Amino acid sequence: MHSDTSHHRGELTTDRLVLRSWTTTEATAVLSATRRPADWAEDFPAEGDRVIAGLFADNPAWLGAYGHRLIVERDSGLVVGSIGLFWPPAEGVLELGYGVVASRRGLGYATEAARALTAYALTAPGVHTVVAGVELSNPASVRVLEKAGFERHHAAAAAEGVVRFRLTTSPDHMER
Repeated sequence: MHSDTSHHRGELTTDRLVLRSWTTTEATAVLSATRRPADWAEDFPAEGDRVIAGLFADNPAWLGAYGHRLIVERDSGLVVGSIGLFWPPAEGVLELGYGVVASRRGLGYATEAARALTAYALTAPGVHTVVAGVELSNPASVRVLEKAGFERHHAAAAAEGVVRFRLTTSPDHMER
């Protein structure tokens, strides 16, 4: 896998995907029941995408360079999901969230996107750790994080049925 950053458009490129920042127009389209861009997979947006799009107005930093991105298949040019960082970091820690539409699950897209965005997140000033929470009832999502290099974080207090994962750049931050 290669990861390339196109600074002029805020894109991250992997072997099979482009992760590009949301625009306010796209967020509005996700929330609209009538406007559907041609470059969306048939089953995009999923419910999680609608939730995130509805929160952008209260969290404008999520539309920035270290925020949320649409997952686009390079071959088809279709939007097939979204992935994001809940900016700003808290004491050097960022939370990651992601979702891929049902028609594209099982292809490794979530893992590929998580690896690329996590590597990018760890280049942000002061960021040393990326975390994610996953419901144990979602074993596919647990595997995504494990394949992306995250480790279970047992020290974190989590709600029942949720496991916390993290990827950190420094041994100094392993116990936090």
